[in-house]
Amino acid sequence: MLLAEVAQATQRLADAGVPSPRTDAEELAAFVHGVKRGTLHLVKDSDFDARYWEVIARREQREPLQHITGRAYFRYLELQVGPGVFVPRPETESVVGWAIDAVRAMDVVEPCIVDLCTGSGAIALALAQEVPRSRVHAVELSEDALVWTRKNVAGSRVDLRQGDALTAFPDLDGQVDLVISNPPYIPLTEWEYVAPEARDYDPELALFSGEDGLDLIRGIERTAHRLLRPGGVVVIEHADTQGGQVPWIFTEERGWADAADHPDLNNRPRFATARKALP
Repeated sequence: MLLAEVAQATQRLADAGVPSPRTDAEELAAFVHGVKRGTLHLVKDSDFDARYWEVIARREQREPLQHITGRAYFRYLELQVGPGVFVPRPETESVVGWAIDAVRAMDVVEPCIVDLCTGSGAIALALAQEVPRSRVHAVELSEDALVWTRKNVAGSRVDLRQGDALTAFPDLDGQVDLVISNPPYIPLTEWEYVAPEARDYDPELALFSGEDGLDLIRGIERTAHRLLRPGGVVVIEHADTQGGQVPWIFTEERGWADAADHPDLNNRPRFATARKALP
């Protein structure tokens, strides 16, 4: 069994400041040995692969676990990720869960969904998978990110396009039931406080958005209003420190109703929603 090696690796990762050292040590052991994490106990001592210490050394340098393994898990999906694309985070899963419930409650036969700033395609693919008759459209600006997005959406029914979230999908104006986005929202002033895994490896385009972090969200508010049908819903992720600010972007004067904030699983403000007002 690999217990001694995993314990030693866990200590090394903890000393390096890795947030989840035990989990990462086990995930990397499973990756190197070609097994599932739950079956690590079946690997014999004699089958130990010394490459394990190579990947532990990379993780010690705070290279993201998902870059080392080349995969990220999101809801029921396994996605391909690597340099150039934002690695999806667990907190976004609750954002998608809310969106799925909202779409199902609409009682629309074939709901039209748009994912702005799709990155790896995680949100778009999860919605396509879990809302079976939905028509899902996704847009990403970065060519580096699109290398990964295209791999992930291959064979799915997601309509993927390259472009700017602020001008995307003019052909869908007024027809969309739900607009969803996990845009960049970190203030430029917060750069030094960002975890090394994100700051040094995630693309800057996916992280930062102006002095207060809300520049792109302000633009997406206009895009969402253009795309949505009356009564359609927008769902937008934000930082837990922006809870009081984002719903105020979706005001009645700008054509919105029911703007509200929602907590994530840790009970921190994580995403805002609003409904396009009826005429």
